[in-house]
Amino acid sequence: MDTPPLDWSLLQSFLVVARTGSLSAAARESRLSQPTLGRHLRALEAALEQPLFERRPEGQALTPMGHRLLAHAREMEAAAARLSLEAAGASARLEGTVRITAARVVAHWHLPPLLARLRREEPGIRIELLASDQPENLLYREADIALRMFRPERGDLFARKVAELPLGLYAAPGYLDRAGRPGTLEDLQAMEFVGYGRSDMMQRIMAEKGWPPGRAAFPLRCEDQLVNWALVCAGGGVGGFQRVIADADPRVERIAAFVDLPALPVWLVVPEALRQVPRIARVRQALAEEMARIGGRDAG
Repeated sequence: MDTPPLDWSLLQSFLVVARTGSLSAAARESRLSQPTLGRHLRALEAALEQPLFERRPEGQALTPMGHRLLAHAREMEAAAARLSLEAAGASARLEGTVRITAARVVAHWHLPPLLARLRREEPGIRIELLASDQPENLLYREADIALRMFRPERGDLFARKVAELPLGLYAAPGYLDRAGRPGTLEDLQAMEFVGYGRSDMMQRIMAEKGWPPGRAAFPLRCEDQLVNWALVCAGGGVGGFQRVIADADPRVERIAAFVDLPALPVWLVVPEALRQVPRIARVRQALAEEMARIGGRDAG
């Protein structure tokens, strides 16, 4: 009897488990339940008559057959993504859904007024906003438009730098009353900073200014940018933030203006195949204009 064609949904479940390494992580990413993912894997293994994973304490490990299937499944996933992009690129309607991904700070502070206005002006366009500091794969249609703080390297993506957001150093008045207001770089070096959990961005900036601090300078750390800022505002130490936001926040004071911090670049990124789709072009232009306006504000 001929082997029946494999169900693409089973392969999609296989891919997400292979990528994440566990059923629980795969369930969070795919929004399928663990029992459903388990059934999909068992059905795929039954169809192929070979095991694809070995269960280990650290998670799901691919078998030799699983590794071979992974290469083919990735090719199918890439082909499906290209087909989806081509189909979406053929749309001529100024209506439909546009998925935007942006860093959490940008999504929280900068985008809501724009997106609310855009909905009033373009009622046929529906917006899905993904606030995430993890880069989404635009070529797999995880989003249609991205606002990123770095330029993508892929050549099949259209990227345009739309703004540079000035940064500053800030601290709560209560912390400054205890630690003093720095007048020199040496004063600043003696202060405590609120750092990020995994990112070494602040350390790299400091090192470029001739001061390579160790982890001891960051007794409070949090990777989440919104929580990180809340720690600064609560008096946890000195933190860096966008001046257009922080200068208007009464909970903090800007300090150490003598430190010249680099501006934060904002890149607008869209798959080349989707750039001229009317609804995406409309949203893309609105985002570019709004971020340019924000970046051009006088931050004081």
